[in-house]
Amino acid sequence: MKVMSLPTVFLARCRLLFWLPVILTALLSAACNETNTTSSSEKKKARPAKLVAVDKSRIMNLSTSSTRSGTLLALRQVRIFNQEEGKITSLPKYPGDTFKKDDILVSMDGSLLRAQLDKAIATRKQAEQDLRRTNSLVKKRLAAEDELARIETSLRVAKAEEQLLRTRLAYTTIRAPFAGTISERLLEPGDIAPRHTHLLTIIDPGSMITRVHVSELLLALLKAGDPANITIDALGKQMFKGKITRIYPTVNPKTRLGTIEVSFDKLPPQASAGSLCRVTLMPPARPYLMIPFTALRRDEQGEYVYVIDKKQKATKKYVTTGMRHQNLIAVSSGLKEGTAVITKGFLGIKEGKKVEIELKGKQEAPLPS
Repeated sequence: MKVMSLPTVFLARCRLLFWLPVILTALLSAACNETNTTSSSEKKKARPAKLVAVDKSRIMNLSTSSTRSGTLLALRQVRIFNQEEGKITSLPKYPGDTFKKDDILVSMDGSLLRAQLDKAIATRKQAEQDLRRTNSLVKKRLAAEDELARIETSLRVAKAEEQLLRTRLAYTTIRAPFAGTISERLLEPGDIAPRHTHLLTIIDPGSMITRVHVSELLLALLKAGDPANITIDALGKQMFKGKITRIYPTVNPKTRLGTIEVSFDKLPPQASAGSLCRVTLMPPARPYLMIPFTALRRDEQGEYVYVIDKKQKATKKYVTTGMRHQNLIAVSSGLKEGTAVITKGFLGIKEGKKVEIELKGKQEAPLPS
């Protein structure tokens, strides 16, 4: 057995220590290269497509009825005021009483005005006699022309005063401007009524209408003459035919509601102003581009849907929507008919995401035809 000297052993150990880091570095590099190769190969593997349900946008002819509550109003309602002051001598009608056009509703004491009118009539007659006599004298050159002019002026003043008093005396009797019903009686015979006092309120039941407030989206679908059904809560479930008679031209900027007036084809005799009623509006059918409501998404920029392009990738499309009908919603801009929109499977969906369509049996319920 050959025994190595101490310097030789020391030299061998130094060589081993020198090459050991090199060997370890090589081994680590090989291991990293193998890991990177594995990761790269895994990355190269195609990620599975996102499974989604889709449906297509379709044109549908829809007519959606809408019920709104309102209050019965007498469109023709007049508050009766006196134009002359004095004592009330007669108020023959009470609330609920009916009357005809030109019936006397209010009589006031006009004795003072009548006396003043008699005086004015006498003054006018005297002025007429003076005018005839002065005309005769002027023709005989026994009176001046200026005297004739003064008397003519006095006659005109007397006639005007007489007409004024006749008008004021006529104001002491108030007649009905139309046939209707008394709704308010605020004074009694014997009361002293200052000028412009509210005495009565009268209504024309035949002018009964109801005003209802509707969404600006529905307002655009309505027009004057469209049919409507009216129920009055106080009269039970009986339905009365009516129609839209007026559509107001403005919309409340806070509530986005417009106002319409609906009248009865035949007013029920039991109807009373102030009663609660319900109006069912039936706009005519028109085409809408409809999609399932479940397809609609929202973000800070507005409403959008995910559509599927030719490469089977999800693409975000911003849309403008309209009315909702059951589980559908109308789209007024942003989509075309027949566009496939995602209705289910939104978790993990983003722009450009590869998608796979579910089987027909697992899709959302298709749009009705």
